[in-house]
Amino acid sequence: MLGTSNRNAAANFYVPGARDLLPLDVAQKRWVEKGIQSVFHRWGYHRIITSTLERLETLIAGGAVDRETVIQIPGGEGGTLGLRPELTASIARAAVARMGDLYPQRLYYNANVFRRADLEHHGRQQEFYQAGIELLGVGGIVADVEAILLMMDCLKSLGVPNWRLILGEAGLSQALLAQFPIEFRTQIRHCLAHLDRVTLERLPLTPAHQDLALSLLDLRGNPTLVLAKLARLELDPASQATIAHLQTLIELLASANPNADEPILDLSLIQTFDYYTGIVFEAVGIDEDRTYILGKGGRYDRLLALYHPQGQNFPGVGFALNIEDLQQILQTSPAMPHFTAKPDWLVVAIDPTAVAAALIHANLLRSKSESLRVEMYLTADSDRDNIRQIATERKVANIAWVSERDVTSEALSPQRCS
Repeated sequence: MLGTSNRNAAANFYVPGARDLLPLDVAQKRWVEKGIQSVFHRWGYHRIITSTLERLETLIAGGAVDRETVIQIPGGEGGTLGLRPELTASIARAAVARMGDLYPQRLYYNANVFRRADLEHHGRQQEFYQAGIELLGVGGIVADVEAILLMMDCLKSLGVPNWRLILGEAGLSQALLAQFPIEFRTQIRHCLAHLDRVTLERLPLTPAHQDLALSLLDLRGNPTLVLAKLARLELDPASQATIAHLQTLIELLASANPNADEPILDLSLIQTFDYYTGIVFEAVGIDEDRTYILGKGGRYDRLLALYHPQGQNFPGVGFALNIEDLQQILQTSPAMPHFTAKPDWLVVAIDPTAVAAALIHANLLRSKSESLRVEMYLTADSDRDNIRQIATERKVANIAWVSERDVTSEALSPQRCS
């Protein structure tokens, strides 16, 4: 055990906001990722791996990411670099620069992302893990439905309990915000995004604008009721077409997945930055009075043009799942690993003359199966009872006692945990 002085010294090497994943954390994380990846494969998506480092201009293009949230690194002649805070910008850049104009592209990723904690939250986590998809080069309602159904399929395949789908429409929300004086739009946007009714009521708006702002905050709940409220508003033809798109999308989701809970339609589902241009969606889980944002995504139809050499535009839609939140909400799942994998074999050389034979036997066992876990006993100890006790405590399934000319196998009590 580390003494106090040693623990303090070890703390000096720890990066605030960093997180080490111990073996059980890794086993659970890999289990979640494997389940998600199998769904992505079934839907025809291919993995892409982009650089952890990007030019800062790439990451903040289009206003998708606030410059202050990017962990920045001096890049010499290449200008300022940044650790990616999300993957969509990187994938958009790679797709238009290196994949030609052959669309649609179905791409998925599984990677870490980095976000700088603000000064008020020193020590807050700055590295996160995500898995997600980007469906590039195709617009329209069917692509929107595919992205949403794919996210739902991931959560269903993992067995995620108590989650709900929330739908919004960035373009429609922006059109509604455009009815307010320009000097109040940013504040109203922030209040809607954070469901902040108190601040919204204190804004110096006219009575008509105040009523409209509060009505937007209440455009949340049963899709039929929300759409009926929208129908009573004075909206331009483009917004009316968007409402029809929303209604059709909800109907398609219901017909394709009739046993799923009805989504929540929320026109206050607004990001605090200009990124999405159409449908937006979130998967929210509730566990012991805590809310988890399990995943979020939406349509972005102006991003790819920012990276195209000729400015040519291609539509896109995608989502990201938050691995750590999924890992937390799935802790009660019996399928989730709750122990690290235990050795199948412990190979013991019964004396120094048998070490070479023991090494050969261990390799022979490993060659029988890629999944077989075989360990060598490394201590110069020939006390079989002591070795059996150690093997039992570590839940080893079998011991191979190896002499210079012979091998004796011994099965221990079935106490292994996988």
